[in-house]
Amino acid sequence: MGKLAICPGSFDPITNGHLDIIERASKIFDRVIVAIFNNQAKTSLFSVEERIRLIKESTKHLPNILTDSSDYLLMDYAAEKNADAVIRGLRAVSDFEYEMQITSMNRKLNPEVETLFMMTNNQYSFLSSSMVKEIAKYDGDIFGLVPEVVHSALREKYRHIK
Repeated sequence: MGKLAICPGSFDPITNGHLDIIERASKIFDRVIVAIFNNQAKTSLFSVEERIRLIKESTKHLPNILTDSSDYLLMDYAAEKNADAVIRGLRAVSDFEYEMQITSMNRKLNPEVETLFMMTNNQYSFLSSSMVKEIAKYDGDIFGLVPEVVHSALREKYRHIK
């Protein structure tokens, strides 16, 4: 079976920053599940099914990537999948405090699963899905910030909203 990691997030949509973390994790672990967890506090632009399709298309060059979604707590999902680790991307020091709180709670819920932090490549340290959506909404240039399939999906989505 090998080592399994979960890369959780809302991925609304997946960005090149996410892809950077996923690609690097795929070199360390035998299998990586990119798992969509819905944040109830946020309104999603893309449905879960659309996000799964965008992630699959964006990671098709990585044979050890699986895509899934869950409504469970992350640590319950990790136990169900027999995961060894959770991968969390960090863009800046400001992310660390929030992520540390989540990691501490996750360790309490399931001490068997390690959380590993990966620093995002500097060229993506400013990047967020929210920022990409805002730029795309106003027809701004998002080239190089998201995979091509996401670029097209954003243009199509906002063309229908206007």
